[in-house]
This record gives sequence, C-alpha cells and structure tokens, in this order.
Amino acid sequence: MVDKAKGHWLVLVILALAQFMVVLDSSIVNVALPAMQHAFNLSPANLQWIVTAYTLAFGGFLLLGGRAADLYGRRKTFMIGVTLFGIASLVDGLAQSGTMLIVLRALQGLSAAFMSPAALSIVLITYREGHERNKALSVWGAVASGGAAAGVLLGGILTEYLNWRWNFFINVPIAAIVLFGAYKLVPKHESEEKHNDLDLPGAISVTGGLLMLVYALVEAPSHGWTAVSTLLYLAISVALLTFFVINEQRVQRPLMPLRMFKIRNVSGANLTMLPVIGSMFAVFFFTSLYIQGILGYSPVRTGLAFLVVPIAIAISATNVPAIIKRVGFKPMAVAGPLVIAAGLLLLSHIPLQGSYWVHVMPGLLIMGLGAGVTFVSVTIAATSGVPGHEAGLASGLVNTAQQVGGSLGLAILSGIASSRAAHAAASQTTAQATTAFAQLQGFHGAYYAAVGFAIGASIVAALVIKQPKHTATQIATPIPIE
Repeated sequence: MVDKAKGHWLVLVILALAQFMVVLDSSIVNVALPAMQHAFNLSPANLQWIVTAYTLAFGGFLLLGGRAADLYGRRKTFMIGVTLFGIASLVDGLAQSGTMLIVLRALQGLSAAFMSPAALSIVLITYREGHERNKALSVWGAVASGGAAAGVLLGGILTEYLNWRWNFFINVPIAAIVLFGAYKLVPKHESEEKHNDLDLPGAISVTGGLLMLVYALVEAPSHGWTAVSTLLYLAISVALLTFFVINEQRVQRPLMPLRMFKIRNVSGANLTMLPVIGSMFAVFFFTSLYIQGILGYSPVRTGLAFLVVPIAIAISATNVPAIIKRVGFKPMAVAGPLVIAAGLLLLSHIPLQGSYWVHVMPGLLIMGLGAGVTFVSVTIAATSGVPGHEAGLASGLVNTAQQVGGSLGLAILSGIASSRAAHAAASQTTAQATTAFAQLQGFHGAYYAAVGFAIGASIVAALVIKQPKHTATQIATPIPIE
C-alpha cells in the first residue's frame, strides 16, 4: 500500500507525465520538420500545419474537454483521452502522406484536449488553494513547460538516430505507463454535476471560428490581406465566434459559462497567457530553423542547443513558490513576461554568421527563467477563487489560452516573417539577397513582434490580475485523497 502523503505526489507524477507528453508533442516535431518536408515534398505553408493542426485542435476542443471532465468524471475522461492519444500517435507514425500526417496531428490534439484539463482539474481538487497547491502547480508548471524544450532535444535524437516517425511512436509506451498509473493511483473523481449535457453547438462554433481565423492568418501573406479569400475566412471566423458568444448566453448548459470571466483573475490570467505563449512559440519554431538552416547544426545538436531552456524553467519554476508565498503571485505574473521579453530581444539580434554560445544561448536562458516564473504564477492566478465543481472548466481555460495563443501567435509571427523575408529579398542587391539573409530578416521581424507580445502580457497582468489574501489554514492544509 502507498501511504497517503506519498500517494499525493505519485498522483502528481502520473498527471505531470501525461501533461509532459501533451506539451512535448507541440514541439517534438520542430527539429523533424525538414525530414518530414523531404519525405512528403511539403511546401513551407503546409509544413507549418504539422505544428498548427495539433495546437489548433487542442486549443479548439479544450473547453469541451474540460467540461466533459466535470460532467462525466475526471479520471474517466483523463483515461479516455490518454488512450486515444496513444492510438493517434501510433497511427501518426505510420502516416503515408502529408495530408494524412496533418489530419492525424489534429486527432492527436483532439485527444489531448480531453486529457490535459482533466489532469489539471485532478491536481486542483487534490490540493487545497494556498501554498500546497502552489507547490504542486510549480512541479506541474516545470514539467509541462519543460516539455516544449525537451521535445526539441528528444526530437533531434529520434530523427537523427532512428527516424522522424519515432517522434510519434515514443508516445505509445508513455501513454501505457500513464494509463497503468492512473488506474492504480488516481481516485475515480466522479461527476460533481447533476446533468451530463454538453454544449456541442458551442464547441463546434468556437473550434470552427478559431480554425478559420488561423487559416486566414496563415494564408494572408501569400494571398494578400485584402484578397477576397482572406476577407471571407475572416468574416466566417467572426460570424462563428459571435454565434459562440450568443449561444453561451442563451443555452441552458453552456460550454463556457461567461460568468467565469467575472472572476477577475480568471480573465486576467488567461489574457496574460495568450500573448506569452504566442511569443514563445516563435522561439522554438524560428530558432530551430535558424540553428539547423543557418548555423548548420545536426538535429541532435539542435536539440542539445535547446536543453538550456528546460533547465532554466526547472530552476525558476521550483523556486518561485517560496517567493510567491512572501510577495504573492501578481508581482511574479508581471515580472515573468518582462524577463521573457528580455530574452527574446537578445534573440532578435542573431546574425548570419552567428555563434550559439554568444548569440543564441543567453537569450534562451533568460527566456527560460522568465517562462518558469510566468507559467507558475499565472496558473495559480487563473485557478484561484474557482469553485471545485468548475475546476475542469478553469483548467480547460488555462490550457485553451496556451494552445490558442500558440496557434494564433505562430500564424501571426510566421506571416510577419514571410512578409519581411520577401521584402528583404526584393530590396537587396543580388549579392546580398541570399535565401539565408532574407530568411534571417524574417526571423528578426518575428522576434521583435514576439517581444511586443510579452510586454503586452506583462501590462495585462499588472492592470487586471488581483492578489487575494489567504488565511494561514488555506496556505497550510491540502485536501486529502480518499
């Protein structure tokens, strides 16, 4: 038998491992993108969809997944999501075309949308709001956010020494371990609601609206911002998202009860998370292309180059709860994005004949330190003051902000990079207008925009997030697992 205190942390390990796998898959393909492009002869625009299809399906269905956890039981929803994720990963690794790969990546994202919020909601009801929950969320934040950077390293190793398909096969044994651990250790956590009605029109409209928005942003640089197709996609997006808001106001069992946004910290934290993740997606996508394409690193060396990020995240995320206990989470939520912005600003000056140790590593290190502080403090803010029966919804919102922010951020920043690269190629002399030079100018533009995203996130945190006061009992006492 596992004693209760030890059982607390074993449950957290299982749940954090699942989240690690989910976040890992948002970045593990970055280093393998050139190999996938060669295997299926994909255009640069289609290549981006290997990343975007996953994050968009993930973000688009997270609200549905979070609500399903509240309605049908957290462990049940979690285990179904893990099972589907493992199956989707296996079939993804067997893909025979670029289209098949992209579609299956979306299926992976859909599965993750049910797994991730269920996992976080179990964490929220396991630990009482206060220092114990903050410690648990710091572990969650370190493991989950570190997954993005660790994915680049693992992706490099698998791509170079095995095959790009192993970037997906690796999830199968991990999913099996998580399923076994969840079955043995995680309590059932049955539904706390008296109904089981899911708002499917809301889910379909919000997902469709986000899909059209991202598609418009991806296609606009090549088709033109005023092209009929771009304006049509944007109009459809606005119509679907407007329908979603109206639907949530009128339906009896809404997918996203708008009253949640009356909780000031829920609104502030999610509005902070959106641009933060949008800025950081630029780092893993564009810096991977820079290190491999311009510095000439192999996939494994590229992965090793990013190892500094999870180390920095782990250091800051595991130490920030002690600081939060003294000063509160708001100062950390304001400061963290500014540290990220400083790291991005350094990366925005990477030269054509650059050095990893001089021009890349310092920016990644600073960004990682800021990310650990930001993720822990903003997650705490986003889940403070939320009723237990809506814990799944709150955690779904946090993850939605991350994935939607990543999808929109990558679409916007890729558009900026493409436009700036095209302008650089057209405006330079023949000697200067090399592909690498033009590509680098595009990266610079994307990094500058990402700096603006991070600074904007800090301003939102300062203006909207409010620091509540907790009693000593709340800080000290966790909720026991039955």
